[in-house]
Amino acid sequence: MDIVETLRGIVGPSHVLTGDDAAPFARDWTGQYEGAPLCAVRPGSTEEVAAVVKTAAAAGVPVVPVGGNTGLMGGTHAPGRIAVSLERMNRIREIRDGARIAIAEAGVVLSQLHEAAEARGLVFPLTFGAKGSARIGGVLGTNAGGSNVLRYGSTRALCLGLEVVMPDGQVLNGMTELVKDNSGYDLRDLFIGAEGTLGIVTAAVLRLHPKPLAYATAMVATPSVGAALELLNRLQGATGGAVEAFEYMPRSYWAGWSARHPDARAPFVQSYDHTVMVEVGATAPRDAEPGPDGTVPIQAYLEDVLGEMIEAGAALDAVVARSGAQRREMWARREVAGELSLGLGPFVLTDVSVPLDRVETFLDESYARLETDDPDVRHLVVSHLGDGNLHLTVWPSDGDAGHDRVMEIVEGVVAELGGSFSAEHGIGLGKKSAMARRKDQVALEVMGKIKAALDPQGIMNPGKVLP
Repeated sequence: MDIVETLRGIVGPSHVLTGDDAAPFARDWTGQYEGAPLCAVRPGSTEEVAAVVKTAAAAGVPVVPVGGNTGLMGGTHAPGRIAVSLERMNRIREIRDGARIAIAEAGVVLSQLHEAAEARGLVFPLTFGAKGSARIGGVLGTNAGGSNVLRYGSTRALCLGLEVVMPDGQVLNGMTELVKDNSGYDLRDLFIGAEGTLGIVTAAVLRLHPKPLAYATAMVATPSVGAALELLNRLQGATGGAVEAFEYMPRSYWAGWSARHPDARAPFVQSYDHTVMVEVGATAPRDAEPGPDGTVPIQAYLEDVLGEMIEAGAALDAVVARSGAQRREMWARREVAGELSLGLGPFVLTDVSVPLDRVETFLDESYARLETDDPDVRHLVVSHLGDGNLHLTVWPSDGDAGHDRVMEIVEGVVAELGGSFSAEHGIGLGKKSAMARRKDQVALEVMGKIKAALDPQGIMNPGKVLP
C-alpha cells in the first residue's frame, strides 16, 4: 500500500481508487476479462502521468493505460496492476481551421471531438458504435477503424503527432503538425496500435476534414456480395472516391437484430440474403445544393445508379433516406452490432480482413468449414465491406470449449486468402494465440526486441499483444 499512498500524493487522494471504488476497472465491456487492479489512478496532466509511471517503474509495478474501456480483446485487463485512466485529461487544447487539425488529450471522448469539429464546419471522420464512450488514447492504442475507413483511413491516417509518456517516465514530445516530416524513424506509427505496451499516449495532433455539405444514404439489397462490390466500384468511380461508408449486413445480421429489436422497423418489407448500407458525402456545392424542385444532386445521382442496377438485376431493392431522421435510423441499425453478440452464450468474435475480391470466398469457406466441424454452430456477420474488414461472430455448440477450434478454422481461411486475423480491434489478450500461430516469426522477433529496448522492466501493459 506504500505505492498507493505515493500515488495519492501525486494526483490527490480522490483520484486513486481502490476496492469497490475501482470496480469499473475490474471488468471489461464484454464481461470476458475480469480482475481487480491494485488501484486505478486518474492523473490530470501529462506531468502527473509521468510521475505515476516513474513511481511504478521504481517499484517494479506494472501499469495498464485505460481509455473508455470499451475494447473487445482484453487490452485493459489489469489484475493486481495500476490502471491509469486518462479520463480527466479530456481537453481539446486547440482546433485550427486553416491547418485542419485538432490538438486533443488522450481522455477526450470521440463524440466530443466530433461535436467540436462539426461546430467549425469540419469533421473528425473516425466513427463506430462506441463513439460515445471510446477515448482518443484508446483509439490510437488500437489503431481503430470503423465505418469511414473507406474514404479517410484508420486512426493512423488521421494522426500527425503524439505526446507519449515512456516506460521510465520521460515524456516524448512528438507533437508535430506536419504532413511531411522525414527526420528519422517514424516513432508515431510505433506507438499507434501498440496498445500501451510501449508507452502511454497523453495527447495527439489529429487531422480534420471538410464536413460534407450533403449526404446520400441508402439501404440496398443485392443478389450477392460480388454484386455489392460492383455497386461500390461504380459509385467510387463516378463520385471520385466520395463513398464514405459501405456496410454489409446479411440475413444472419437481421435475424439477430430483429431478435433484439422486435418492434423496430426493418429496412425492407421482405427479407434478403445480402444488404448493404451505402453513404456518399458531397463536399462540392454543385453536388449538394438543392435544385429548383428541391432535389439534392448527390441523392438524385445515387437514386439513378440504384435504379439502373435494379433494372439490370445487379440490385434487388433499395431505400434512399429522404431526411436526416431516416439517415439516422439507417445508421442506428448498423451501430448496434456490438450488442447483438451479448447475452446469447459463449461466443467467438473475429475481426479479420481479406482482399475485396476474396470477401465472398471467405464467407463461403468459413461457413462451410464451421458447419462441417459443428453442425449446430450459429454465426452472424457484419462487415465494413468497402475495406474488406469482416466481424464474424460464432457461437459453438460446445461453448467455451470450442473457442480455439473456431479461431483456428477462421484464421486458416484468412491465411489462405492472404488476409489478416486482426483488422481494427487490436490484439490485447484475445488474439495472442493467433499472433503465435499466424504472425511472421521474424516480425515477432523484431517486435520483441523493440519491447525489450523501450520497456526493459516489462511494466507497460505486460502480457498483451506479444505471445
